[in-house]
Amino acid sequence: MKLVVQVKLLPTPVQAAALEATLHACNEAASWVSEVAFEKDAKNNFALRKLTYDQAKARWGLGAQAAQHVIKKTCDAYAALKANLRAGNLGRPGSRRHRKATGKPVAFRPDSAQPYDDRMLSWQIPGRRISIWTVSGRVKDVAFTASPEQLATLALYRKGESDLVCRDGMWFLNATCEVPEAEPNTDPVDFLGIDLGIVNIATTSDGEIMVGRGLNRIRARERGLRAKLQKKNTPSAKRRLKKRRRKEARRARDINHKIAKHVVAEAERTGRGIALEDLTGIRERVRLRKPQRATHSSWAFAQLGAFIAYKARRAGVPVVYVDPAYTSRTCAECGHLDRANRVSHAWFACRSCGFVDHADRNGSRNIRARAWELWRCGAQSTAPAPPPRQRGGAGRKRSATASGARCASPSPQRRVVDERSS
Repeated sequence: MKLVVQVKLLPTPVQAAALEATLHACNEAASWVSEVAFEKDAKNNFALRKLTYDQAKARWGLGAQAAQHVIKKTCDAYAALKANLRAGNLGRPGSRRHRKATGKPVAFRPDSAQPYDDRMLSWQIPGRRISIWTVSGRVKDVAFTASPEQLATLALYRKGESDLVCRDGMWFLNATCEVPEAEPNTDPVDFLGIDLGIVNIATTSDGEIMVGRGLNRIRARERGLRAKLQKKNTPSAKRRLKKRRRKEARRARDINHKIAKHVVAEAERTGRGIALEDLTGIRERVRLRKPQRATHSSWAFAQLGAFIAYKARRAGVPVVYVDPAYTSRTCAECGHLDRANRVSHAWFACRSCGFVDHADRNGSRNIRARAWELWRCGAQSTAPAPPPRQRGGAGRKRSATASGARCASPSPQRRVVDERSS
């Protein structure tokens, strides 16, 4: 399987200037190539290369490999645009958003990432140095920093292109690695159900609540501060907003990695598979009040699902996606389905058998039971596509049909994990 290892470059001021000039030249050339592709309707790599290769090399001083990567990057951008249009991600045909996306050529920011292959970039991993092509010539002995695990992965499995990235004045290389997968577990003893939510980001069928109200208080405070700074709109407020703009995204990515790592490790340790909800299209199906929209849409649940999927593949843990319909209203003990079972956002009380439990844990047990039933019926899935998207609020998980699959098994003792753990 393919993994991306990100290392941080530590260039000198002279080296950083050469890298910056290279990114600007490559992206300016890519924007010009995009204009030619748009005007000539030549978005195929071979056809576009015949129209732009020689001029891109001469005009911006690009090497042969750099010019080819600029053209390929442009073709990939148009391919991604076409896929988004086909999927309806840019509105319906004829809508304002659709017309805006198709009515002008794709443009590249001056600091957009630039791909490098082994002819343009060489690694000296033991010495933590790279040699990289720039428009000013070959720049050698550029230092980088990485953890011991990253260095080992780079040394053993690096294969393919690497992307040069500049973000907030810092330089990074994203290296592609071909990492072998573990032998898949084709006979899991059970499944670990994962219920995703807004108040509690993830709750397992074992009763573990991973990251809850404490994180939501931090997120609400961050949103309030961001709103105040935007309203103030002074130069100092803009500088502070720019400094903090990626803070919440970094926090979410870090927490998602920790949750995914913990879930996969627990499933691998106990010989179980992982059961997740297939929440594709939940944003379009759920209707929310305006104050709830920011909370509902601000967490990267699709990212969390993708992290769990790739870490599970690497560990050989099977993953099954189930229909989430009515899992929050169905009793995990007797199977009784009633809207009144959900007495509050936090608690579930069955109107038939009297079973009482934490609402998210009850939902995760239903997810586990459905996954076990699907697995026994032969519906095995370890890498579904597309991954689940963001989900809505409690009691709103609906889809076209509801799976009635259940599996009776003893319920493990409930455990609550500290919000800072993973």
